Amino acid sequence: MTHYVIYDGNCNLCVTLVQLLENLDQGKLFRYIPMQDGEVLLRWQITPKDCEMGMILIDGNMPERRWQGSDAAEEIGRLLPMGGVFVDAYRGLPGMKWVGDRFYEQIRDNRYALFGKRGNTYKSQFCGDGGCLPG
Repeated sequence: MTHYVIYDGNCNLCVTLVQLLENLDQGKLFRYIPMQDGEVLLRWQITPKDCEMGMILIDGNMPERRWQGSDAAEEIGRLLPMGGVFVDAYRGLPGMKWVGDRFYEQIRDNRYALFGKRGNTYKSQFCGDGGCLPG
């Protein structure tokens, strides 16, 4: 079961979180595609405008199943070992989903000002050799 995480490869925060996931997962569940890889994204039928709304998670077995923004972050958490317990607890607290969505949007829209922008795009070792191309 592979999922594809589309992230901003120029965002310091985004890259740090991808590197954390790489260390935790070691390529078992997730493959990573930077939003700056236009050729691969076009093959997934994802436009730069789509990427403006935040990270995207694609189910590799059913590519039509996609999550974006805070929903993608929650689904990534749910897929990690024992992560479902924490995501369910978070979702179970009244109003937390709304607060989490607004928090995500603020970080997304101000990520370069808050965390800085990389000089070059980070490309994960867990997506080389065309491993992130559909079909």
